[in-house]
Formats: sequence, C-alpha cells, structure tokens
Amino acid sequence: MSDAAARLPHIDEHSVVVDAAREPTWESLLRVVDASVSSGAAPRFARIVGCVDTDPSGPRPLARGSVLSGFHVEAATAPAELVLAGHHRFSAYALVFRLDELGDGRTRVSAETRAEFPDLKGVIYKALVIGTRMHVLVTRRILAGVKRRAERSRAGKS
Repeated sequence: MSDAAARLPHIDEHSVVVDAAREPTWESLLRVVDASVSSGAAPRFARIVGCVDTDPSGPRPLARGSVLSGFHVEAATAPAELVLAGHHRFSAYALVFRLDELGDGRTRVSAETRAEFPDLKGVIYKALVIGTRMHVLVTRRILAGVKRRAERSRAGKS
C-alpha cells in the first residue's frame, strides 16, 4: 500500500472468495473496477463533489497513472494489489484491493477503504456515504462483479 493511503484512517474491509486463480481474477478486477467506477453518473458526481480526478483517462487496462471518475491508480502490483486514491471537498480516500492466493485455484479478493473526513462538511458527507451503508453496497457490488467475471472466465476455459 502506498504511504499516502496508509496514512488515512481505516474505514472497513470486505472480501469475497473467487473460484479462479489469481491472474484471471486480477484481470477481472481491473475490468470490473474500470467499468464500475467510470461509468454512468460517476463522472458527473465526481465533478459535483469537486474531485480532482473526474474523467477516465490514461492506460487501460488499469495501471499506475490511470484515472477513473473520482480516483487515480496510485499503485498496481499485478496480480496482488490495486490502490485507488482520490480526494474532493469533503474527503481524502483510498480503496485498496488485495488478491491472496488460497490454493486449489481459488483467490480471496479484499477491498479495504481508508478515508478521512475533515471539518463539519466532511462529517456530514461521511454520514451520507458510510452511515447509510451506500459505500458497503457499492463495494460489495464490485466484489461480486469480480467474482462473477473471473468464475465465468474460468468456466469458459474448462
């Protein structure tokens, strides 16, 4: 994890076990994160809250220097860790994905959120995003998408 991400307070962590090896799970992670974070209303929301990173750009598949709506790729250590970071008027944050090989062709994908919410506006924003569990639902949706895509990929190769 980058020094900047490590300095942020830990918020939560969620994980899923994928019935696929680490490399195809990594490829699925890159595609699902890119599609999930850069599509739909994400660029508009990023501009509304004042994100530094608003419009997707840079290398694809995701690599250090890639930009997504609300995030930039701070580190991409294939096939082990993907660190997304960003900030806006109400928060500085990082989303750290880790892939751990479990054996028997299975991989654990973990998503750790780290963030700080300065001043009163940050506290209100935290209540809206973290307190309502909206963040949990989005994170779990990404993890479920990674699992689905990686396992579908594995099934297609059998």
